[in-house]
Amino acid sequence: MAGLLLYCRGGFESECAAEIQGHAARLGVAGFVKAKADTGFVVLETYEAEAAARLHDVLPFAELIFVRQWFVITAWLSGLPVTDRVTALVAGAGVLPEAPRAIFLETPDTNEGKELSGLCRALRKPLDSAYRINAEVIPSAGIRLHICFLSGTSAYVGYAAVRNSAAWPMGIPRLKSPHGAPSRSTLKLDEALLEFLGPAEREAFLRPGMRAVDLGAAPGGWTWQLVRRHIRVIAVDNAAMDDRLLESGLVEHVRADGFRYRPKEAVDWMVCDIVEQPIRVAELAAAWVTEGWCRHTVFNLKLPMKKRYQEVQRCLAQVREKLDDAGLRYHLTCKQLFHDREEVTVYLRREG
Repeated sequence: MAGLLLYCRGGFESECAAEIQGHAARLGVAGFVKAKADTGFVVLETYEAEAAARLHDVLPFAELIFVRQWFVITAWLSGLPVTDRVTALVAGAGVLPEAPRAIFLETPDTNEGKELSGLCRALRKPLDSAYRINAEVIPSAGIRLHICFLSGTSAYVGYAAVRNSAAWPMGIPRLKSPHGAPSRSTLKLDEALLEFLGPAEREAFLRPGMRAVDLGAAPGGWTWQLVRRHIRVIAVDNAAMDDRLLESGLVEHVRADGFRYRPKEAVDWMVCDIVEQPIRVAELAAAWVTEGWCRHTVFNLKLPMKKRYQEVQRCLAQVREKLDDAGLRYHLTCKQLFHDREEVTVYLRREG
């Protein structure tokens, strides 16, 4: 079969399907989507054998919002022999464009998928050996072999360009809730900084001594991520902040409405995880950048129950319109992260 397999958050299969269908139509790739609710993945089958590979090559992964990870399908294998899955997987993988430099053994992010994690671990070394993979080397180029198990005897097999796919299996970074953080929401900002910034950018844009504003900060999960990087934070919230953060000497707590607060002078970062209508948050973030109150912002858009993809598009279009009208150069990207729930995370940077 020819197509793409795309991982997403369970319950967001329709948004993932609409997104990839829209991109495929825009780029002249004909095909149809197979999506089933709460399975954690979507398949785009293309009518032409080369179309899926072409789409994977020209469509930047960073532009995909509801897609955590993706790969070009080379084969659907069923009836894998339990006595020798490795030989069957290698033989059935089909022709790859080049030798893979790494292997991701994956499952959909569902309870059924998690039950197959032991199988993935067991097959790691024999498959690495079969393809002569050095698992200690993290490739920066070439392709990666992907094997997505739907059961112990069935799997999709394919490949993805390392440069144009997520760096983690299934697009899920394995982050642990840090000791001392006041809430688990801290992982959302931690993941966002890993997703949106490369190592050199994190070093350049998150330097000790920088200044930030956290709107809707309490109890301080996002503030904690900035403080651990030795960034000074104005935490804006009418609710109480975590005492340990206030004792750090890096946090000033301002009891105010995040939508009304204005900084006395420009800061490097504004972050925002306020529960509010997504269009209001998008307009707020756009104002912070266009007015020059910050250079970088990370903010979450809490999505409605219906027309979620359309609402994200509306919010991003509003941000682009504000910045374009102001004549600014900027970088804008959006992703539904693993630690997000009914929301997406946006990173906006003013250039120049």
